[in-house]
Amino acid sequence: MKSIALYGGSFDPPHIGHTAVVEALEKLDFIDKIIIMPTFLNPFKDSSIAPSALRLKWLQKIFSKYENVEVSAFEVTQARKVPTIETVKMLKNEYEKIYLVIGADNLKSLEKWYSFDELKELVTFIVATRDAIEVPDDFLQLPVDVDVSSTTLREHMDISKLPKQCADEIAQYYKEHNAKQN
Repeated sequence: MKSIALYGGSFDPPHIGHTAVVEALEKLDFIDKIIIMPTFLNPFKDSSIAPSALRLKWLQKIFSKYENVEVSAFEVTQARKVPTIETVKMLKNEYEKIYLVIGADNLKSLEKWYSFDELKELVTFIVATRDAIEVPDDFLQLPVDVDVSSTTLREHMDISKLPKQCADEIAQYYKEHNAKQN
C-alpha cells in the first residue's frame, strides 16, 4: 500500500463524529488505508478518563467491520505521551504518502505540536470540518459536521452520540466514572 490516512486522538470517548470522519475518509480514492491511532495520553493533557487499553478495545470493536481500516496499538503500547512526529516517522518506513487527519478544532494549536515544522514536511493535512471553523486553503478539507465532542459527552453522556457497537459499554463506563467523582 502506498498511501494512508493517519487518524489519531484520545477518543475519550469514541463517538459518532469519529465514525463519520472514517466513513468520509473511506470515500477518498487517493487513500489506500486508514490507520486509527489512539493515544496512550494526549501530549497536551495530564490524564484521560478511560484507560488507553479500554479506548483501544472500544475502537477495535467499533471499526472491526470496516474495510481498509486498522486500529493501531502503537502509541498505547509505548505507555507514554507519543508526539505525532514519532508515529509518522515509524509509519514512513512502510507507506509512501501519509495524510494526517485532524479536527478543525486542532488548527489553533497545530504550530505548538512537537517538531511541527518537520511534521508538515512529512505529511499532508486533512482537516475534518467542525463548528464552522475556517480551514486554511493549504489544508485538504473533509466535510464532516457532526455536532458532538468527547468533552461534552464526558460531562453529559448521550448514548445516541455513541457508536452502536459498544454504546452501552461506553455510556456505562463514563456514568460510573462521573458517579465516583461526585
